[in-house]
Amino acid sequence: MRTHREFPTGAVLKAIPPLKAGDVRIITLGGVEEIGKNMTAVEYGGDIIVIDMGLEFPGEETPGIDYIIPDTTYLEQNKNRIRGIFITHGHLDHIGGIPYLMPRLGNPPLYTRNLTSIMIKKRQEEFPYQPPLNIITVEKETTVKVGKLNVRFFGVTHSIPDSMGIIIETPFGWIVTTGDFKLEHEDSTPTPAEEETYKIFDKGKVLLLMASSTNIENPGFSIPEKEVHKSLESLIRTTTGRLIIGTFASQFQRMMAVIQSAEKNGRKVVVEGRSMRVNLEAAQLAGIFKPKKATIVLASEIDNYPDNQILILATGAQGEEYSALMRMSGRSKNLKALQIKKGDTVVLSSSIIPGNERTVQKLKDNISRRGAKIIHYRTSEIYIHSSGHGNCGELEWLQKKVRPRFFIPIHGHHYMLRLHADLAMSLGLPEKNIVVPDNGMVTEITGEGKKIAALKETVPNRTVMVDGLSTDNVKEVVIRDRQMLAQEGIFVIIAIIDKDGRVRKSPDIISRGFVYLKESQDLLRHVRLLIKKRIEGAASQMHPINLDYVKNILREEVGKYLFLKTHNRPIILPVLIEV
Repeated sequence: MRTHREFPTGAVLKAIPPLKAGDVRIITLGGVEEIGKNMTAVEYGGDIIVIDMGLEFPGEETPGIDYIIPDTTYLEQNKNRIRGIFITHGHLDHIGGIPYLMPRLGNPPLYTRNLTSIMIKKRQEEFPYQPPLNIITVEKETTVKVGKLNVRFFGVTHSIPDSMGIIIETPFGWIVTTGDFKLEHEDSTPTPAEEETYKIFDKGKVLLLMASSTNIENPGFSIPEKEVHKSLESLIRTTTGRLIIGTFASQFQRMMAVIQSAEKNGRKVVVEGRSMRVNLEAAQLAGIFKPKKATIVLASEIDNYPDNQILILATGAQGEEYSALMRMSGRSKNLKALQIKKGDTVVLSSSIIPGNERTVQKLKDNISRRGAKIIHYRTSEIYIHSSGHGNCGELEWLQKKVRPRFFIPIHGHHYMLRLHADLAMSLGLPEKNIVVPDNGMVTEITGEGKKIAALKETVPNRTVMVDGLSTDNVKEVVIRDRQMLAQEGIFVIIAIIDKDGRVRKSPDIISRGFVYLKESQDLLRHVRLLIKKRIEGAASQMHPINLDYVKNILREEVGKYLFLKTHNRPIILPVLIEV
């Protein structure tokens, strides 16, 4: 993870100049230097509108951290001007920050579509002490007035139903964001339904477009999700044994299509994975998914049916350690009835997220050892996975359709944003009309919609981490200690000294993650002698003895010696007990 600039909690950078009357301000708070924690603020005429409030999942470089969320210091200091939060869809990179951030912002009204509202409410159940949210359900083609601004919505295609784009009307034109989107198409020609959705831009005057850059590196058009549904239905129909399909719990359309196909072909479905069950329940509450009563069965009922009538829908296609698929491919006693066996066919209906190659390989090895057949996107001759994000060809189509005056690429790493900007320039948009943002960047449209530029000043942009129940920012020193513990280990020194500073007995040493004590006796003997010498040497020069001073000496001297002998730097923790 890129190391962001750190600021003390509540600190403010060089003051952001007041927004001049008639100017528009765009603040990218997250999602433009990473995949995740999407959040953008739009400011005009004293009003602030916030779009999305997501989280990012941490990497190996942030051990023990649950989530990373945007830094909302600027919004907290201006919360009296926030008129509404607008959520484009129900994925965690767009809604995951809500429980942590909404209370800080004064719980302004939150606008979103029906399924997304249900998912937000279900997630809030995990935070019973948070104040209730004021959620206002809207639908595509609805217009709401917040402050001085009108906000409109339009439906977009994504891997989850009820995804929407947002249009903010200003006197100088529309500010448009699509959220995450792709296009349903036939041979790279958008379907009539897609053309109907986007015809609002045929005559609309678009001041600014903000569009996702996630799949900008992929040429052409993405694989339509309906092609994946056809392939999976073919497997459901023709597979002779148990069929196990692993996919993301966020792939609503795919999960629902699989269950509907199972019904059609006489298979019972076991849903394994908490997030998958929760999401399917949300889809049922929203009224967009209505399976027959007998279709979904419990794992305990699986032996009541022959193998060719069983379909298991599971999370964990990325090989996560405690996911359903990984436990099913191991020897979990809790999933004994579902354990993968010879004759099973396992479909990994997802691509490999960069960084997960080793865990996916371990999953495939486990499945193979149990004698099952594996079908995944790299070996399959049929489409078993499609991204929910549009490829370069779809992004090009969007630019031509929307015809914006200004463009800000969002949702991606910096390289992706640059490629998206290059695409816009290749289609005729001047470079001066494009801003490639960083997190915390403040961009303003001035001169009655004639000019766009980023300010020198930025809003606070710490890396804000959520650790367990804590919603306060985890300090950098804590992460650094955790990294050292993971990489170098800990070396604890326990010494008993009398009032004159003499070491009463040989110091005890505890080592975890550094050296195996039973095989390092010579090293430990020299360390104990060094400890005794440094404690008594320091004590002879001071009366009474300063324990904190002696501890610092031990950290420095023992640290140097251990590095000289092992080339490792464990955390050294001296404990001095005075008797």
